[in-house]
Amino acid sequence: MRIALITETYPPEVNGVAMTNQRLVRGLIERDHEILLVKPRRRDATPSDHPALRIYEVFGIPIPNYAGLKLGLPAPGQLEHAFEHFEADIVHVATEGPLGLSALLAARHLGRPVSSTFHTNFQDYCADYGAAFMERGMMAYLRWFHNRCALTTVPDPSLIRRLSKDGVERLEMLGRGADTALFAPSKRDPGLRAQWGVQPETPVALYVGRAAAEKDIPLVLEAWQAARAVCPALKMVVVGDGPVRAKLQKTWPEVYFAGMRYDEDLARHYASADLFLFGSTSETFGNVVIEAMSSGLPVLTYDYAAGAQFIKEGQNGYLAPFNDPEAFREKTVQLLRARADWPTIASAARATAEKYPWSATIDRFEGLLHRAVGNPVISGEIGIVPAS
Repeated sequence: MRIALITETYPPEVNGVAMTNQRLVRGLIERDHEILLVKPRRRDATPSDHPALRIYEVFGIPIPNYAGLKLGLPAPGQLEHAFEHFEADIVHVATEGPLGLSALLAARHLGRPVSSTFHTNFQDYCADYGAAFMERGMMAYLRWFHNRCALTTVPDPSLIRRLSKDGVERLEMLGRGADTALFAPSKRDPGLRAQWGVQPETPVALYVGRAAAEKDIPLVLEAWQAARAVCPALKMVVVGDGPVRAKLQKTWPEVYFAGMRYDEDLARHYASADLFLFGSTSETFGNVVIEAMSSGLPVLTYDYAAGAQFIKEGQNGYLAPFNDPEAFREKTVQLLRARADWPTIASAARATAEKYPWSATIDRFEGLLHRAVGNPVISGEIGIVPAS
């Protein structure tokens, strides 16, 4: 197939959506498909060196308070020409921003089937950024957008149930996999731990992800602080960058903020820690959970999304009741009292990750794209986005 994939985030940006898109693109190319990757222009982006991957960049504007991230500006006519020239069999829209909307309009005008992915609970982010009044309108837009696609992939069964209640149609489960070659216990690096200022026997707790309000990093840091009553030597390392990093560093001077890390360097950071703490309640999946498990870390997270999918309490990781901060803090303290169990949990976590290779996810995605091409279900006029 000739597949046009539209996204407003892609490496070198580091986030779950960007990394997922990159793995899908690579996997589809390995299966002999041709890809037209449409994304905002970046000066530090690496040109394509593969004949099956064409990159079409559009003008983008920086997102306020999100260094390095851009929104692609609307360009339906420009994209229509690009899809025609590429002879796209299907257009897959990974993000619902201005660029994604342009792609939907262009593809529908050409009569090309459109598929999409629901990556982010933007309707839930409204409150985190002081715009709770926009939540209903945001959900109305997302429903309108995805209902004009042949199908929409979703990474979590509970999210499918939620979106179905909100009126989103033709939802298809598409889980995530683990890159067990990259994220592995063997990447543990004593030299990196020395940079963190810890001894070989010192336990290290880790957070990986965007430093953003919706990730609730303060909860993780509060849990770490509470656990130090049991283990004063416990070190906390935060990997990632974002709009709240500077404030967090000022508030928590004893925490080691490693900034953004990539590929092998990121894998070393995972494997060099001893416990992974993730207290976000805004995930559609949470790629970092399966990456930490693949790295051989005991993981504590909430009982939803990737945590609910992969973790069995006390067997290969730990779960706190969803959106219960006090339980999360208490659980962290309990884990420090049960450090003798960590090696067994870590081994089971790694074994779980090995059962979910990325190749299976890409196989499923390929099959869904074939289905959308064969049965596009182009329903509904583009019309006007409803207000609620």
